[in-house]
Amino acid sequence: MWGVIVNRLKQGFRTLSYPKDTPSFPKRFRGKPNVPVDMGKCLFNVDNETAYSQDYRMAVSKKEDLVLKGNEIKLAAALDKKMLRVLGRSLKLREVCAGSCGGCDSGIQAMSNIVFDLSRFGIQFVASPRHADGLIITGPVTKNMELALKKTYEAMPHPKVVIAVGACALSGGPFQGSKEVNDGVDGIIPVDLYIPGCPPHPLTILDGLLRLLDKLK
Repeated sequence: MWGVIVNRLKQGFRTLSYPKDTPSFPKRFRGKPNVPVDMGKCLFNVDNETAYSQDYRMAVSKKEDLVLKGNEIKLAAALDKKMLRVLGRSLKLREVCAGSCGGCDSGIQAMSNIVFDLSRFGIQFVASPRHADGLIITGPVTKNMELALKKTYEAMPHPKVVIAVGACALSGGPFQGSKEVNDGVDGIIPVDLYIPGCPPHPLTILDGLLRLLDKLK
């Protein structure tokens, strides 16, 4: 018992001070592209390291805003006042893996650890769509998952939000055009928040969620 306490004291306070302080990233981090590109289709590969900034803020409300024409980006807007009154202080999410490789799911899972501590913002994950306020979806929506996704969406009470995470959920990613996938979520159900990346950093996802809930100044 004493060994656990001593070890915990040595670790110190490990939760990030975000959003109070600006987070820092290693040089290899690839954030918002600095060149005209469709972030929904971008896999953030290493073909040209200089094409990426260290700006982790990339979530948008409309799919057309994923297409960068310069360095400017129209970041996600907050929900309307009626939705914020219902969901603004407590948002329960149900995750659906619709054929992803697991990368985006790992980032989503990481948000609940001691470093990011998602629950301090009133956001938590639930096991049933009947207890959820929104869906957070990864993967290109394979044909085998299409019906399951629709049923999950229909099982949620109103009002509800849908969040698409990662290149696969936004456009099909590297599987785009395959007859076995649907090239993303918004062809199946309406999407309220698009979060690009392959996979997106946990802070990119968290930034999008907080913007949706109007929790960022």
